Amino acid sequence: MHSIDYQESLREVATPAGVLRYHEAGDGPPLLLLHGSGPGVTGWRNYRGNLAVFAQHFRCLVLEFPGFGVSDDFGGHPMMDAQSSVVAFADALGLDRVDIIGNSMGGGVGINFAVNHSHRVGKLVTIGGIGVNIFSPGPSEGIRLLQEFTEDPTRQRLVDWLNSMVYDPALVTEQLIEERWELATDPETLAAARRMYGKAAFAAMMEMMRDADFPLPWATMHKVKAPTLLTWGRDDRVSPLDMALVPMRTIPNAEFHVFPNCGHWVMIEAKAAFERTVLSFLTESSAAAR
Repeated sequence: MHSIDYQESLREVATPAGVLRYHEAGDGPPLLLLHGSGPGVTGWRNYRGNLAVFAQHFRCLVLEFPGFGVSDDFGGHPMMDAQSSVVAFADALGLDRVDIIGNSMGGGVGINFAVNHSHRVGKLVTIGGIGVNIFSPGPSEGIRLLQEFTEDPTRQRLVDWLNSMVYDPALVTEQLIEERWELATDPETLAAARRMYGKAAFAAMMEMMRDADFPLPWATMHKVKAPTLLTWGRDDRVSPLDMALVPMRTIPNAEFHVFPNCGHWVMIEAKAAFERTVLSFLTESSAAAR
């Protein structure tokens, strides 16, 4: 199994809102991989360890969302821009139907796409990050640490947040810290993060959700028609496990897999088990699903 090279796999496509960059590897049915949020995140960093495995079965497309330092910044709220960018990206590449893996925020974006463009989604895999707190307090430890870094970015605050993402602190290496720090403190990337996780912006979003006269995202998950695999780290301190209860119960055709001794980054911390589980789900009866 050969590794996937960053530069060789990097592509870009123009959309009316700006240039979207992505990584492409493998042949076969299209598999769209959507990354999460947080300091220094990119699609490549979320999925680089999994690409070689999935590329043996699929045409893997790792989209870099606007506002995270790789694609152009569309200038709006990063979550809203991420949602619109998936539609623009699929249209630009002529993707009539895709399977989707979405990590954390990317899972929420995938759910949104599956609800509003159901005919374009074959199967959907989410990694934490969706649903709503039932028993645990919110915001969670990981989200609070993310807010603190966004407000006042220091190296120690970045380390504290990274440690909240994993079960095994040995995964937070100096290399990881340095690559995350460089992108997270880029002025444009940090400005985009503050539109989402700055304390004032986050408080305004919470108030808007409390006063909303429309269904919140977790209340629309019953509209997902795609077969869905919910994956979760048992020890997730960003999206506590009880958040999975609503999507598990309301998504009509949902399966739920919990990985022990694992935090928020299931695809990294439980890499081999995650890949086996997801490949089994995506490839089983795939012809019927399409």
